[in-house]
Amino acid sequence: MIRADLHNHTWYSHGAATTVEMFAAAQKTDLEWFGFSEHSPLPSGYACGLYRHGDLSGVFPEYAREVMELRRTATRPKVLFGMELDWIPSRRDFMETLVAAYPFDYVIGGLHYLGLFSIGSGDWNDGETARFARYDAYYEEMADMAASGLVDVVAHPDFIKLHSFDSFHRWLKKPESLRRVERALMAMVDAGVAMELSSAGLRRAYREAHPAPAILKLAAAAGVTVTFGSDSHAADTIGSEFHVLEAAARAHGFHEHLIFDRRRPVAISF
Repeated sequence: MIRADLHNHTWYSHGAATTVEMFAAAQKTDLEWFGFSEHSPLPSGYACGLYRHGDLSGVFPEYAREVMELRRTATRPKVLFGMELDWIPSRRDFMETLVAAYPFDYVIGGLHYLGLFSIGSGDWNDGETARFARYDAYYEEMADMAASGLVDVVAHPDFIKLHSFDSFHRWLKKPESLRRVERALMAMVDAGVAMELSSAGLRRAYREAHPAPAILKLAAAAGVTVTFGSDSHAADTIGSEFHVLEAAARAHGFHEHLIFDRRRPVAISF
């Protein structure tokens, strides 16, 4: 049984529930560890139209206080304090300041932007040549993010398929694409950074977890360590479809997943 869900959001960004409500829902599950990983504040020039509190800089300290208090007092499940850091390499100074500002248990690296292009809300109707170029750039950025020393986990490692699922799988069948993905995975191994197995994709129309089976196979061969996350933005999706993730992980030879204590990885069996 998967014992930890490390990827969860709250009302502070674009979630539907408060930290207290999310924790109360986690208490009704069999999880032993529950990780809050709110989105990081965004630097100037970047925006997410879904956020109810602008760039999050004004509310992140309050989020941190609430989660640190739950971490201090909660016992079942134990609470871990995390952040999903938006990877914006042109603003490394901004990212370094964020990571150093709080006593995080872990930092998840989230690739949501390629330059100023938003993977989640940008225009994907510009043809397959442009899409393939974005996939190439995405995995180059992922390798750089893994090697940066700023993150402990790479989130949903094929999030870029979100609005171009069929094109992504056509790209993924190319040998040179697989080699590009392998380089990103080896960057994780070399840096001691884990890869997230996320059930978020199972709640979308394409009904495929992150990462796709072909990438999970490559990750197993490379020796990547893994975490599990639901990427919940609502209380009723915590630990969602973890039985599917567990079956896929076991089928590829995984029997441990990581949690973190003040940025130190701890392997636990499942």
